[in-house]
Amino acid sequence: MKTPTFDYEQQYWSQGIQYIAGIDEAGMGALAGPVVAAAVIFSKDSFEEFVAAVEKTPVRDSKLLSPKQREKAVELIKQHAQAWAIGSASVDEIDSINIRAASHLAMQRAIAALSTVPDILMIDGTPAQISKIIPTINIIKGDQLSYSIAAASILAKVTRDTTMIELDIQFPQYGFASHKGYGAKIHMDALVTHGATEHHRKSYAPIARLTQ
Repeated sequence: MKTPTFDYEQQYWSQGIQYIAGIDEAGMGALAGPVVAAAVIFSKDSFEEFVAAVEKTPVRDSKLLSPKQREKAVELIKQHAQAWAIGSASVDEIDSINIRAASHLAMQRAIAALSTVPDILMIDGTPAQISKIIPTINIIKGDQLSYSIAAASILAKVTRDTTMIELDIQFPQYGFASHKGYGAKIHMDALVTHGATEHHRKSYAPIARLTQ
């Protein structure tokens, strides 16, 4: 199992680039709920304390951690990060501008909410120009390679999962707490039986077919 490092961050720190924000999102492939992004900045002066701490509490690609591990990781990240922030885009925004643009909007909101202005952005995934001002580096499987991006992936997922669990209280028949809005069989069966809610993405084909 691949463990992230601070190799990318150290490369930029050695060049005098101080504030490096790791960016990632959660929820692009879901049929319901918002898309959520997070931005995390670690300090070059204290990152080694974080590295020591993750020996007991793993921080890696959020999909590789259990819910309990993610919750513990969130506490660790918030304790050691120099700055962190969350941004999201609503279902209405997803349906209006498409999911890719909405995910970029969520990232932009997370970046804008940071208490420290980044000098550079490291974003998980394929090329995307999120900022016209701040240089952007795209790293394929970045959440498996960079601690900053891995931390952002965890914050984004835990935040979004919490939102979907809250929606489950309002709409228990859909099972949002278990599948978090993705296309699990229990979700698809509930859509056939009960129809879509205002929290479902009408622009997504499985939902669009139900609402035609």
